[in-house]
Amino acid sequence: MKIFLKLSSLIFLLTIAFNKNTHAQQKPNIIVFLVDDMGWQDTSLPFWDKVTPLNRRYHTPNMERLAKEGMKFTNAYAMPVCTPSRTSMLSGMNSARSRITNWTSPAFNNPTDNQDEQFEAPDWNYNGLSPMDNVPHTQYATTYPELLKEAGYFTVHIGKAHWGSAGTAGASPYNMGFLVNIGGHAAGHPQSYLPADNYGNQPGKASWQAVPDLEEYYGSSDFLTEALTKEAIKTLENPVKNKQPFYLNMSHYAVHDPLQADPRFYQKYIELGLDVQEAKYASLVEGMDKSLGDIMDYLKRKKIDQNTIIIFMSDNGGLSLTPPRGGKPHTQNLPLKSGKGSVNEGGIREPMIVKWPGTTKPSSIAHQYVIIEDFFPTILEMAGIKNYKTVQQVDGKSFVPVLKKPDYSDNNRTLYWHIPNKWTTNDGPGINYRSAIRKGDWKLIYNMRDRSTNLYNLKTDIGEENDLALKFPDKVKELTTLLGTWLRSCKANMPIIKASGKSAPLPDEN
Repeated sequence: MKIFLKLSSLIFLLTIAFNKNTHAQQKPNIIVFLVDDMGWQDTSLPFWDKVTPLNRRYHTPNMERLAKEGMKFTNAYAMPVCTPSRTSMLSGMNSARSRITNWTSPAFNNPTDNQDEQFEAPDWNYNGLSPMDNVPHTQYATTYPELLKEAGYFTVHIGKAHWGSAGTAGASPYNMGFLVNIGGHAAGHPQSYLPADNYGNQPGKASWQAVPDLEEYYGSSDFLTEALTKEAIKTLENPVKNKQPFYLNMSHYAVHDPLQADPRFYQKYIELGLDVQEAKYASLVEGMDKSLGDIMDYLKRKKIDQNTIIIFMSDNGGLSLTPPRGGKPHTQNLPLKSGKGSVNEGGIREPMIVKWPGTTKPSSIAHQYVIIEDFFPTILEMAGIKNYKTVQQVDGKSFVPVLKKPDYSDNNRTLYWHIPNKWTTNDGPGINYRSAIRKGDWKLIYNMRDRSTNLYNLKTDIGEENDLALKFPDKVKELTTLLGTWLRSCKANMPIIKASGKSAPLPDEN
């Protein structure tokens, strides 16, 4: 009887331990695979209803593989430039509300607005996002990695951060909810992708953009994209071994300039007839895709691929300024208009794929429009985290219903973009001093310079070539009213008119 009781007690204890372990494993691992400056067309995987010449240019077999295993989003959006997108993702706030409306300089208190004859820059949050209150020119917010960490997730950041300026807490991933950080700091691009340059860490030559934490790879043969991938895989070993759910923010510096050739892939694009700059760019794209494949292979090798969610996304549209891109300006994202920095589709529409085993249907396609601030509530819902508290108002909406039902449709939802800044000296299409709104298939762009509006129907005119503002004045009035009301509710900043010292009018104040 004593032996039986001892065995029963042992079995009971083992059952408890097994159930705890099983419960821990039931929480899904989550990976956000974030690419820098990758356009909607920078892939062999078409996100339109047809294959284009640009799709034929690139080689991204692992994006194709991920889409076969998960869901492809054809109407996924981000902000036109990097810091607004990245901080919206972490905080769930639209950039109009956070007032992080341009990229942040690595240097503290250093607004990045270019000089303009017509406008003075608005008083925006040029020091970025902060986990602490009362930091000058920052938005105080609770990040979802912090909430994941509190819920028992092992949180890892690899690569580009660019959430806040140096000297603020938001510059360091360790302060933003991550237990591990490799390569993330205040800068927004690498000084060099090359191991021979120590990724920019050369004595007497290093700048803000020198990539930290990769000393092991100095002088090696590992291009920056490869080195970051190796570090990501190494960092996951402990949580995988201990069956602890992990969140990986795999945030590549690729494909941001400087355009430097990834030697593993560059020559093939030269032989295909691309010019030097475009061959370099295509090699950066393929190197990024290899990283995705390496991580997917690792998950399968460790037998955790069926309990790991992967979300693939870019932080803004593809760069279309020449130089550094080759070819004619603003043609690099066709049929989409313009590129990075623009509120036209080329600057904000992104390649997005989600694989959630057991939830997303393989090879499914979602046409419902979503935006990067939606990642915040979606990821927390995926992790089973409920009743969380944040110090900020969250604008994002969970797209879990879309993941469960590919034909989910909500044409009454409104999406907003607001750039009251001069991002670049070049006023290209949709660039500088613009706001925009999308509702259903309709999109309106407001130009703060001349107070004009453009109206497009994206269902029939994805390239935004046919301005319908004069033909549909009631639709213009509806959308300008919605946009103006939204900006007013967010207390959004507007640029200052030099001639009068007053703020530029909101769209519905014309």
